[in-house]
Amino acid sequence: MPNDKTASKHSRQLLFSEAIAQPKAMMAQTASQGHTSPPVDQPALDATDRILQEIASVGRRLEAMDLKITDLTLASSSIRADIAGFRETANNLDQRLSVVEDHIATTPDQEEELKSLRAKLTELEDRSRRDNVRFFGIPEQKEGSDIKTFLSSLLTNHFGIEFSPPPEFQRVHRIGPSHKASANKPRPIIACFLLHEQARQVISTAKARQPKSLDGHEIRVAADFSRLTNDRRRAFLALRLQLRSLDIKYGLFEPALYTKSSLGKSYRQLRHTKD
Repeated sequence: MPNDKTASKHSRQLLFSEAIAQPKAMMAQTASQGHTSPPVDQPALDATDRILQEIASVGRRLEAMDLKITDLTLASSSIRADIAGFRETANNLDQRLSVVEDHIATTPDQEEELKSLRAKLTELEDRSRRDNVRFFGIPEQKEGSDIKTFLSSLLTNHFGIEFSPPPEFQRVHRIGPSHKASANKPRPIIACFLLHEQARQVISTAKARQPKSLDGHEIRVAADFSRLTNDRRRAFLALRLQLRSLDIKYGLFEPALYTKSSLGKSYRQLRHTKD
């Protein structure tokens, strides 16, 4: 290809040279034969000069185009080489990915082990939350500057729970950032009791005496569970409503659902809604 382009370029240069030199040669031949030149037509000579100049300009443009075509050819070759390199890299990565997938592919035994470990972790998290109690519906800023004293008074005076000794807390705080709180949906309060028995007492007594209202807000009390356990318990909501409509007694435990007939003759334990 480069040889063909060079030959073409030389051919065009020869044509331009001949086109420019031909009028001069004719004039020289006429002078050598002793002929007397006719009067020169100046406008015709000017037109001839302009044509020759245009031809020379076209030649220069073609030479510039030849250079650009050569540059484009070199750039195209470089791009092809880069694409070939990218393809090779992609093939290598694909092979490595296949090797990694083969290594991390889990067998049925490994999946069962992972499921067992996940269940154990969930159980450990739930056990670590056994001393926690969540309070929903308490208006924002109602607790003032001492949230522990406020909660102790609420449980004793509002819910009528008798403690012996008085309730003690490891920590009490609201859950979530304050800028997301609103008057219609206050942030829940979570309390970690120092004594596990007091936490169980609050949950059992408060549930039996719910709902309670405070400044027009309904207050609810609930145990604290891990996210996985909360999701499993929430999945039973539709079933609980159905059992309630059928007047079937039920109990929701941690996290299994026990249903019991109103006559007390049969019961069934469910761990998933699909059961």
